[in-house]
Amino acid sequence: MLLEVDGVTKRFGGLTAVSRFSLSVGAGEIVGLIGPNGAGKTTVFHLISGFEPPTEGAIRFKGVSIVGAKPHAICRRGLARTFQIVQPFVNLTTLENVMVGAFNCTDEVGTARQRAVEVLDFVGLGGRRNVAARELTLPDRKRLEMARGLATRPELLLLDEVMSGLNPTEIEEVIGLIRRIHAQGVSLLIIEHVMRAIMALSQRIVVLHHGEQIGQGRPEDVARDPKV
Repeated sequence: MLLEVDGVTKRFGGLTAVSRFSLSVGAGEIVGLIGPNGAGKTTVFHLISGFEPPTEGAIRFKGVSIVGAKPHAICRRGLARTFQIVQPFVNLTTLENVMVGAFNCTDEVGTARQRAVEVLDFVGLGGRRNVAARELTLPDRKRLEMARGLATRPELLLLDEVMSGLNPTEIEEVIGLIRRIHAQGVSLLIIEHVMRAIMALSQRIVVLHHGEQIGQGRPEDVARDPKV
């Protein structure tokens, strides 16, 4: 198993944001994580990617505990993520933004630049590589966020609502991009509120509500689950 989250709890003072939550992602798998706003989904991503430590429980990546590891160290092991609120370095170019991600897997400027060029071409931003990030549209900023994650050469990529704010045509384009990422051998864990997208992409879906898992299974089974 590529990622194992086992009985994880996260408390902030007297508030329990996530309670005894478990999840797994196998190599080559696309898993969806769904639930209402405030369910604890992004907190789960913070715990997996090292931005918050769990209060209890275990998190393993490729069989090794990553609890207590720093985000950059987890990223270097092959686990990258995007953020729900896209915040590029607005005064840097699109290319320079992606190079920042590429430096997680190389210390060579030339290698980082080449990796950034390849990834920008892959996500459809090759023609905008010299444009300042502040000038990008929302759809292009979403692609930039995904490119920054891909630049680290991840084995597992966590996508946090990369379709929010997009119109139906833009959503279809992102669905196609995610499928191409998966075809490159990248496993994915996806938080998304666009249900037709998550149902179309996911091989399994995990449902989180008030910090607790209330269902999981194939998309068609989750859709029929009365608890969901």
